[in-house]
Amino acid sequence: MNDEGRATRPQTRIQQRNTTAILEAALEVFSAQGFRGATLDQIAAAAGLSKPNLLYYFPSKEAIHLELLRGLMDDWLAPLHALDPAGEPRDEIMGYMRRKLEMSREMPRESRLFANEVLRGAPHMMPAIETGLKSLVDEKAAVIRGWSEAGRIAPVDPYHLIFSIWALTQHYADFEAQVRAVLGPGHDPYSEAGAFLDLLFTRLLATG
Repeated sequence: MNDEGRATRPQTRIQQRNTTAILEAALEVFSAQGFRGATLDQIAAAAGLSKPNLLYYFPSKEAIHLELLRGLMDDWLAPLHALDPAGEPRDEIMGYMRRKLEMSREMPRESRLFANEVLRGAPHMMPAIETGLKSLVDEKAAVIRGWSEAGRIAPVDPYHLIFSIWALTQHYADFEAQVRAVLGPGHDPYSEAGAFLDLLFTRLLATG
């Protein structure tokens, strides 16, 4: 079947199941091995399919990677979209931080997939970063700057505030093995991080 036929004909239940299995397997392999380290053989084995069967659904490793990244961007931007200009500034910023930390807890593989892509120079995602992501960050940075200039939060650089939230939350997913090794058994990194980041950002944003 050619690519046009695959794109226009609705999938059967078996095809849908196999497509889902391939993407789930690919997420596991890409998040662990990175794009360069991942192979079609690894993805096929993890999906429980033969390599020729996998290639019926996706013509290349890059095609699978692109499909995963397309599905990721909407999820990745959702917490920032939810930051409400009409809300209480500190509550909105703290809520954004908590949503990002919860995403790291619930979606560590997706976080590592995104991090690996950016570390490679974002060859597949740069158009989305330069358009959708940048325009959204510009919009929310203007909101945060307005809150700061109105004295509703302490003076902060809005872009670097957003970058710091990314760094301080996504770290727990991207470097989870290191975090757990350093903390040792008996610790819940995400609960402990939540309490610490609440304190950190409360103090950073306090006006008096």
